[in-house]
Amino acid sequence: MSFKRLGDYIQKVNNRNTDLTVTNLLGVNIFKNFMPSVANQSGLDLSKYKLISKGQFATNLMHVNRDEVLPVALYTSDEPAITSPAYITFEVINEEELLPEFLMMEFQRPEFDRKAWTYCDSSVRGGLEWDRLCDMEIPDIDIDQQRKYVALYKGLLTNQKVYENSLTDLQLICDTYLEDLIKKEVPKTLGDYIQQSDERNSDLKVSFLQGVSTSKVLINSKANTSGVSFHNYKIVRNGQFVYVADTSRRGEKIALAMNSSEDCIVSSIYTVFEVKDAQVLLPEYLYLFFQRTEFDRYARFNSWGSARETFDWAEMCDVKLPIPDIKIQEAIVTIYHTLEARKNINDQLKESIKPLCPVLMKGVLESMEVETANAI
Repeated sequence: MSFKRLGDYIQKVNNRNTDLTVTNLLGVNIFKNFMPSVANQSGLDLSKYKLISKGQFATNLMHVNRDEVLPVALYTSDEPAITSPAYITFEVINEEELLPEFLMMEFQRPEFDRKAWTYCDSSVRGGLEWDRLCDMEIPDIDIDQQRKYVALYKGLLTNQKVYENSLTDLQLICDTYLEDLIKKEVPKTLGDYIQQSDERNSDLKVSFLQGVSTSKVLINSKANTSGVSFHNYKIVRNGQFVYVADTSRRGEKIALAMNSSEDCIVSSIYTVFEVKDAQVLLPEYLYLFFQRTEFDRYARFNSWGSARETFDWAEMCDVKLPIPDIKIQEAIVTIYHTLEARKNINDQLKESIKPLCPVLMKGVLESMEVETANAI
């Protein structure tokens, strides 16, 4: 089996956004994907940011030693984007010798991350220098073999993307259905259909502690609970809702969720409530209404306070929404459940495809070893 120095295949790219024509700012995460940047762009001089085009790579070499992962991603979109000036952007010199997609498959191998970690310097940040990255070796694979494995992997990704795109149609049906009801139905006052629940965990029978996210789901609590007594925590039963009244520090969103799983406990400062009669208003239908971005904007606009703005219980009760016949609610909820089930299948597909890069690369290396042995 033969190997070649990575630096013989790649070269730096240093194109800057000098004319400010590109505003799509992306970062690279440790899962080797591009993601929208979380940086505060207010006052940023985007002319200094690096342009990245289809087929090019971006990497952050500063924390490889700390994370034991090389954060690197291949850009595959047709429209260019910009990345941090601290990133290194690079490209394959000759795609007749090395396919960018095949190189990305190599980057996704855990063995490559472990090797990159050993190439890091001894500074406080534990970064990986560009020259050291170039000194790393990759298998010298025939270009036709590369094309075969890339085609196989891209075929799997394409099938998953087709399935994922079909979810958009179901989401559109749900959203359009609700919007149509909002326009046509006489709005009802939510307070007539819900009531607070103040059930405390006084007997400590419930130990499943949860928090609430702005993504409208229950999450594992991040609070330090060492030495904390859960006697006064509120119980959230299956089918009940919980929300955080404070909206001023949550990115223009309200943290709210419906418990569709086992009973849990939440902080006593949270508001827990339930639908009075599920034969009139389905909790799942109400949850769909809460998930709309328009509701986030409404809750934020109707939050009041000085140092902290809150969407209190009175404001929640004053919300107006369409409450159609229960059969119509059930139809919308059925579509929603189908959508959620397919989302879970899509997530499983993505999770099953993710490890295939290392598996395929292992197959490449093993076939090389066999060919080498036969040649000897």
